Amino acid sequence: MTGRVHHSAINARDFDASMRFYRDGLGLEVMMDHEFDGDWPALFGAKASRLRSVFLGDPSTPDAGIVELVSFDGMPDGPSTVDEPRTGFFLLSFMVGDVDAVLAKLADLDIGGAPHRIAHPAPDGSAVVMATVRDPDGVLVELIGR
Repeated sequence: MTGRVHHSAINARDFDASMRFYRDGLGLEVMMDHEFDGDWPALFGAKASRLRSVFLGDPSTPDAGIVELVSFDGMPDGPSTVDEPRTGFFLLSFMVGDVDAVLAKLADLDIGGAPHRIAHPAPDGSAVVMATVRDPDGVLVELIGR
């Protein structure tokens, strides 16, 4: 059996802002919201042994990928910023029905920042609309129109 991605986790500094971005802005549904006690210092190098985990995705297609928001007890609030690509983790990419509608929803929520938007030529001669925004923790999020 080969490995496959089950979920990607974001250690959210401002949990409410991250929930607004992923749930209210992108339309992901809460699939699980639970607090766990565990040896997170040994497993993750965390300073706390309690964490909150929220799985967000599409319950009708759970194999499509899940975004997990985690918050360890005692984490400071406030977003971090990243303004340029770096090695390691690069972005989360989402297929959305209408990129402009999602960007409008994010703008209404005053979250995501100024988008970068292009229309990329597809092999069939049409154009694929794509945009990037930043989540509250500075993670680059790509939106791809269907």
